[in-house]
Amino acid sequence: MDYRERIFQREGARFPGKTYAEAVLEPAFAEAKTHLLTPMMAINKAHLIMLREQELITEDEAKAIARALTAIDLDELRRSSYTGQFEDLFFQVESRLLELAGDVAGNLHLARSRNDMGVTIYRMVLREKLLVTLASALSLKEHLLLFAEEHTETVMIGYTHTQQAQPTTMAHYVTAAADSLSRDIRRLISAYRICNCSPMGAAALTTSGFPISRERMRQLLAFDELVENSYDAIGGADYLGETAAAVQVAAINLGRTVQDMLQWCTQEFDVLKVADPYVQISSIMPQKRNPVSFEHMRSLLSSSAGSAAVVLTMMHNTPFGDIVDTEDDMQPYAWRSLAVLEQMYRLMACVVGTMEVNKEGLLARAKGSFATVTELADTLVRTDRLSFRTSHHIVSRVVKEAAAQGLRADEISLDLVNRAAREVIGRTLAITAEQLRQALDPVHFVAVRKLPGGPNAEEMKRMIGERRQSLQAEMAWLKQAREACDQAMRHLDQVMAEWSERK
Repeated sequence: MDYRERIFQREGARFPGKTYAEAVLEPAFAEAKTHLLTPMMAINKAHLIMLREQELITEDEAKAIARALTAIDLDELRRSSYTGQFEDLFFQVESRLLELAGDVAGNLHLARSRNDMGVTIYRMVLREKLLVTLASALSLKEHLLLFAEEHTETVMIGYTHTQQAQPTTMAHYVTAAADSLSRDIRRLISAYRICNCSPMGAAALTTSGFPISRERMRQLLAFDELVENSYDAIGGADYLGETAAAVQVAAINLGRTVQDMLQWCTQEFDVLKVADPYVQISSIMPQKRNPVSFEHMRSLLSSSAGSAAVVLTMMHNTPFGDIVDTEDDMQPYAWRSLAVLEQMYRLMACVVGTMEVNKEGLLARAKGSFATVTELADTLVRTDRLSFRTSHHIVSRVVKEAAAQGLRADEISLDLVNRAAREVIGRTLAITAEQLRQALDPVHFVAVRKLPGGPNAEEMKRMIGERRQSLQAEMAWLKQAREACDQAMRHLDQVMAEWSERK
């Protein structure tokens, strides 16, 4: 027996080959049962309604098909296993319809293809998962803003290049994270809008000679727009790429904040204390409170970004045409990336909403830090009419001398400042001891930075208020999008029920 015969003996001589079924068809069937069956049935119902409205099938045919659609046991299909009798779930459903309604059920496939159906199903699944993810993103945004409201006067050191830079507030930092999240939300909404366009009616790629209504299919399935060009409808995959790109950026953005907060949980930083439900103890070290919630978020957000990257990589160098079969392999990665991101949004909201901040420790650290000396340089510009570069040189000398003497910033004396000034400009300064004390006060530092976007408490309250308003608008959009989809699905079921009952 030659090697070809041995392969046929092991794999079988007809489709599907054993290994092909195990590697491709069985996993695809399992994913389809879980994710694709419901939208597939919705498309069947919508297409039936449209065919009847266009008078392409008779009333009796419509009623017979409606009864068959209603009679299919979806739970039984979800419990079924891949046997190779049918290539995929679509043909298994079609076979069942033919059993229930007879040959007339074959007209349900009039003027459509697995191509336009497949892409439509994928878009319907993806839009639902986007809405779920957006709901959790908006919830996290709400929790971040609530947390920021509590900490408009929690002074802390801000860092650049990992070094102490300038005093700011916890609210300033957290609102920045909320703003980053807001942009991620806008990108996810944009991805939803690009996704929520109907390919139905494109058929294989050139539409059909039957006078169907693509616009009516769009309405029945709650799509906002039509993918007008029928080739683009079955060939364009950027709706999936848009989602993957938005998820990848969102996961990376949130991961950066998580990384900071994880570091802030160390005894050395001593900024945050994670609540008991989100820490674990050590099996050997009794003192340990491991902030594992942040640790898992960090790694799982990388997983989400990675799954999204897989989608974009798999799209690369695919032809601009029907790639529905390839999309069978891509879609699960998109779903996984969204699912993980959604879970991390929910977890982050819980952790942020319950963690404690060491306000006193942060303020004490800021008072002793040289992070305040930018304001000292600014003050010398005001009191002595120096150029900023000259005042910068003076303050730099002050810091070097203070550090050499082991002084904290709040221990810098007027005498030390004047000694540095004499070395740079040859004279003492007009600044008073009280002005010096105020210039080195981190609370004052924050208070005077009230330009738009600065950490000043009143400015922060204004920003937080505006962001709460935008949150309400985003929540209203989400509610409207959900209701549109839910209402459309209820309408399909109602029509099927009515037609099924007609004699």
